[in-house]
Amino acid sequence: MIANDEAQALQDKALEVQERLIEVYGERHEERESDPVGTLVNTILSQNTNDHNRDLAYLQLRDQLPNWEAVRDAPEKVVIDAIRPAGLAPTKGPRIQGALRAITERHGAISLDFLREKPLEEAREWLLELNGVGPKTAAIVLLFALDRPAFPVDTHVHRVSRRLGLIPQKASREQAHVLLEELLPTSIYYTLHLNLIEHGRTTCVARSPRCEECTLTYLCDYYQNQRRRTSNADT
Repeated sequence: MIANDEAQALQDKALEVQERLIEVYGERHEERESDPVGTLVNTILSQNTNDHNRDLAYLQLRDQLPNWEAVRDAPEKVVIDAIRPAGLAPTKGPRIQGALRAITERHGAISLDFLREKPLEEAREWLLELNGVGPKTAAIVLLFALDRPAFPVDTHVHRVSRRLGLIPQKASREQAHVLLEELLPTSIYYTLHLNLIEHGRTTCVARSPRCEECTLTYLCDYYQNQRRRTSNADT
């Protein structure tokens, strides 16, 4: 267990990261999705693709099938063909239909609004029991559609958080959800999540991070370690 003073120092660091990223990317005004089921489907479509292809697939699906019951009951090939722009359609199509069927069987209707009233961890576990729904997808639905305090960790958030030293280097993405939710005040989840993604896409990229352009170098374990290695190599 992290000592209290160490935990406080780490949280102070996270809050400073939040402030610096807001200076660069701005405060994010919370815009909640109106349909939690739509958020779930959209998140499944987003896996291993870009936002443009995800959105195109989602729009095609909604244009061709007027409601979630129609998506659930359509021939599998119809759904697969509709979402082809998102890639991996033969996997994502059955996953989406399976989730819609499971929601119907467990709740009696295709709706997730009832999760607003459940205790947070009970709501999270309900989502995680849907086939193909992992911690990131569950957290996205909770945060963006149900206004619940969950912190989604995608590949960008995971990478940037590890480089900064907010979570251990060996922490898995699944572990990162728990660690970051414990570390961060719930009030900053929304803005920090989006700003970490933006920072990971534009500056703290996977290969050859643009440290010379980064506003977080003095807070970043990765940068400080790299600088020490360079100094040692020069002596």
